[in-house]
Order: sequence, then structure tokens, then C-alpha cells
Amino acid sequence: MLTDDPDLYRVIFANERVRVLEYRDKPGDKTSPHNHPDSVLYPLASFRRFTADGQQVEVALTEGQVRWLSAQEHSGENIGDTETHALFIELEEPPHTPSAPALGPE
Repeated sequence: MLTDDPDLYRVIFANERVRVLEYRDKPGDKTSPHNHPDSVLYPLASFRRFTADGQQVEVALTEGQVRWLSAQEHSGENIGDTETHALFIELEEPPHTPSAPALGPE
């Protein structure tokens, strides 16, 4: 993702379990198609944009409105009149598969 839109995304923290990206754009800016693993989106400013992942969907989020994002490929366009500023907290581990309970029946 960062190789496609390095002017819009910046890694602000990364380790083997998580990567935190800062995203900023201006009205009219577009992203190239890219992938995100399972992530948490934390808007630092309210914004409106089109997201295309096979279909166009208008998304409007307010500052602080946290949202879970399942792994996906998409592109986007800022269709609002404000800048987008958000954090993506990407999970670098595979999805957790619940295991059998450690304790047997009581």
C-alpha cells in the first residue's frame, strides 16, 4: 500500500504484531487500489469519501468514530470539502482461531 500512495500514508509505528499508519488527504485526492489486513480505523477529523471495493460506497465518519475494517482491497476518493486525517491500526497477525477450552466440564 505505501508504495502506491506514499504521499498519503505514513508508518508511525510497526512491530511484528501491529502497524499504525497515519493517513492524510485533501478534497479531490484519490488512492490507488491497495490492501489492508484486518484493521481499526480511528478518524482524527470528520470526512466524506467514496470507497470502491468492487462497488462504490459513500462513507462519512466523524472525528473519533472508531470502526473495525475486515481485510480488504479498495481504492478511495475524498468527495468532501474537508481534509481526511485518520489512523489505521493494522493487525499483522493472522486472524485468531478460537481453541477448545483449556478446562474440561465442571
